[in-house]
Amino acid sequence: MIKTILIIITSVTLFGVTLFILVKNAMKRRIEYYLKINEKKKKTK
Repeated sequence: MIKTILIIITSVTLFGVTLFILVKNAMKRRIEYYLKINEKKKKTK
């Protein structure tokens, strides 16, 4: 019983960390993209 619970907790933790890293990287790329666009708009004004 304990072994099954530990396997479930470990797998959920690994999945959560992986998902967090993927979302963090996606958001970082998106923010950098919009900042670059905003910077170009300021230069043209």
